[in-house]
Amino acid sequence: MKKTQLKAKHSRREGVALSDAASHIKAMERRPFPPGQHGNGFGKRLTDYGKQLREKQKVKRMYGLTEKQFSNLFIEVSKKTGNTANMFVEALESRFDNTIYRSGFAKTRAMARQAVTHSHFLVNGKKMNIPSYRVRIGDEITLRENKKSKGLWKNIEETIAKKEIPSWLSVKGLDIKVTGRPTEEEIKTQPFDAKIIIEFYSR
Repeated sequence: MKKTQLKAKHSRREGVALSDAASHIKAMERRPFPPGQHGNGFGKRLTDYGKQLREKQKVKRMYGLTEKQFSNLFIEVSKKTGNTANMFVEALESRFDNTIYRSGFAKTRAMARQAVTHSHFLVNGKKMNIPSYRVRIGDEITLRENKKSKGLWKNIEETIAKKEIPSWLSVKGLDIKVTGRPTEEEIKTQPFDAKIIIEFYSR
């Protein structure tokens, strides 16, 4: 299934900026209500199923996944022992493209995904161009030497310095190290409720 390009109207639909891109942030500041003729009015009350579906759509768009990728991720974590909702968030966060985004090397997940597919990074010294690759504790990620002079990476260290790096990542210069997993607090402060998504797939 082809992925839908993430647009500012999607952020308005979900009620939260789904990207750090200026267009999304400005859209939420100017018109923080769903698009459409009745977006600023009172809509019909969502059923529990409707709420679950909206939350799923929001997170799917946020991370740029297809329905199949998203449902397969649930199937994977549901087979494990532990807090399924927390494990689901950890699985999303540990995607390679998201790791690049969280580290400040890209302003959006879409930009991070493109850099990954164009083989701009090494993982433990080996070329990695798979966005869905799941990083592990101890993984060392580096920007390839022959890519450092590219326009995309000019002044990137200044951009990284402005980014709030999560606790489970360490960024030094142009090197990233995975030092842990998202904390309970970091999971709770995500702009979505993973429990609602788990409920949707557990129907």
